[in-house]
Amino acid sequence: MTNRLAKSNSPYLLQHQDNPVDWYAWGEEALARAKKEDKPIFLSIGYAACHWCHVMAHESFEDLATAEIMNRDFINIKVDREERPDIDGIYMDAVVAMTGSGGWPMSVFLTPEGEPFFGGTYFPPTSRHNLPSFQDVLAHVTRLWAEDREKVFEVGNSLLERMRASVLPLANAQGLAAETLDQAALKLAQNYDWNTGAWGQAPLFPQAMSIEFLLGRGAQGDKLSRDVALHALNAMAKGGLYDVVGGGFSRYSVDNEWLVPHFEKMLYDNAQLARVYLHGYLLSGDEYLRKVSEETLDFVSRELRDESGAFYSSLDADSEGEEGKYYVWSFEEIEGHINTGQEFDLFKAAFGLKESGNFEGQIVLQRVIDDKELAKQYSISTEDVGKSLDSSLKLLEKERKERIRPATDDKALTAWNGLMMIAFAEAGRYLNREDYIDIARANAEFLLNELQSKGRLLRSWRKGKAAHNAYLEDYAALILGLLALYQSDPQARWYNEAERLANDMLAHYADDKGGFFDTSNDHEILVRRPKELQDNATPSGNALATLALFQLAAFSGKGEWVDVATKAASALQDAATQYPSAFGQWLQAMQFEQAGGHEIAIIGARQEREELIQIVWGSWRPFDVMAAAEAIEEANGPALLRDRPMIDGRASAYVCRQFVCERPVNEPQALRTLLVEK
Repeated sequence: MTNRLAKSNSPYLLQHQDNPVDWYAWGEEALARAKKEDKPIFLSIGYAACHWCHVMAHESFEDLATAEIMNRDFINIKVDREERPDIDGIYMDAVVAMTGSGGWPMSVFLTPEGEPFFGGTYFPPTSRHNLPSFQDVLAHVTRLWAEDREKVFEVGNSLLERMRASVLPLANAQGLAAETLDQAALKLAQNYDWNTGAWGQAPLFPQAMSIEFLLGRGAQGDKLSRDVALHALNAMAKGGLYDVVGGGFSRYSVDNEWLVPHFEKMLYDNAQLARVYLHGYLLSGDEYLRKVSEETLDFVSRELRDESGAFYSSLDADSEGEEGKYYVWSFEEIEGHINTGQEFDLFKAAFGLKESGNFEGQIVLQRVIDDKELAKQYSISTEDVGKSLDSSLKLLEKERKERIRPATDDKALTAWNGLMMIAFAEAGRYLNREDYIDIARANAEFLLNELQSKGRLLRSWRKGKAAHNAYLEDYAALILGLLALYQSDPQARWYNEAERLANDMLAHYADDKGGFFDTSNDHEILVRRPKELQDNATPSGNALATLALFQLAAFSGKGEWVDVATKAASALQDAATQYPSAFGQWLQAMQFEQAGGHEIAIIGARQEREELIQIVWGSWRPFDVMAAAEAIEEANGPALLRDRPMIDGRASAYVCRQFVCERPVNEPQALRTLLVEK
């Protein structure tokens, strides 16, 4: 018999529809019942691809005895953190304040008014590893509620006060300082471990935002930043974290060698990493980085894309009830599937294969010798090495497709789709992949058609149903996605939609004190209105919004948007300097504004202007923006296009900085010269 969650559209909530627990989704019905029955709330937060969420569900939420206690003494609420980042953020802050750390599954106990007073993450069914059993936790909270109610409310009020006070202030902005970026880049370089290719110790998470910032520095001539960024990209791409068989990245590495991943594959990781590998290639010319970027995008297109144009959220870590089973190999399997002994010998050397394996008797593929060294050892060309290894990997991919595939979280989230739209649009533009631009275009159509209601964005979609108010990150990521698409496919609609969304974002999310709230001014009332400033696994909505306004201002010339963005960014400078890895997206926003890139307007018939556009995107231009139109009378997109007639009836390019422009040019070489001038 199913519970209330059977009516949900969230794959994570649906995973719990057969639990004997009397679950509610978050909403007024559950909160009202808690007040009416004077019971504490047990709030469980997780997501569909979360391995330990599955473990706790199996051990405790499927257990009849545990469910009986939960149903008797608590009102039980399940939340998909990906659909409701506001609730997740509020109560994650509480758990971190109570315990010093957080994670998922998150287990929080609340008063009927929603105030947190006790919490943690995973609790086992029996006491172990210094963790109490979940039933012991339930009993403890029940006693607290019955015997020490005053203490419960005291803790709840105290926690909320601490959480409100912990938000970094956004005030007294003095403008952006060039030394902020210098100091942040130096600190990232000093903290980088050249042995592991990472920052910090295991678990190792890919630091795409920090690497993106360093690549931008590299594009401006900072050799140390360039070297750190490219070294980090190569360290992650050799395998383990990166799926060398099917493309795409797992969530993180559990060791210091990037070998054994936590096998879930998240859309937001792959969006950011596909883009940063693309930029690594554009900066360095290293074809391997291009290959990793394209294989990651191809993986997303093949396995995380709906026919509607939507991108799905994730692939699970588990298959057949076992984490990573889909991805690991035995020595005998690999040997049996590769065609010849010579190819196997080469593959064995490339990946350091041992019969005993490298992970619990199994093999996680990770390169140990590069193509050049293999070519030398086997007296063959580097090209032949690459062909042989690619052939072997394709054979393994064919065999792997016969396995039981991990489950897909097939909901689409606006913010994550926006991030992936950026990656496909930029890759299509720089790599001359029209198929990638088609994918980005279809995604934009999907988001604008399916995830808006009465002119306002929504957060989540699955199987034709959209739900939940959008958050700041949804607006900001979609704006950036549309701007990236506009520059790859210069249709005025994409730009105009981005500007419209920006006006809505400013109207409903802006904080008069600076920056933005994560929720709109007409969102449901929670115990506090969240305002996340720090970048985590995904960029903070505030950092994305700041970058979006800087970019839009470059197209539109709206100085008031620069003022809003500068006020937010400048107030975060001290934090970004001290903790640069926690403010990587902010550093990118500051970098975009301080770099003083070009504003490029190209007017002319599509065929005629194409040669000029190819000059613009013939090299990486992280701080430039480009607008294009058929003719000036049709230029109903950015203000950058206004009053830009064709010269001598030919396609013409205007190159400007802060809307001060050089003389327009018709010839590709003349445009190239203008773009390299300082």
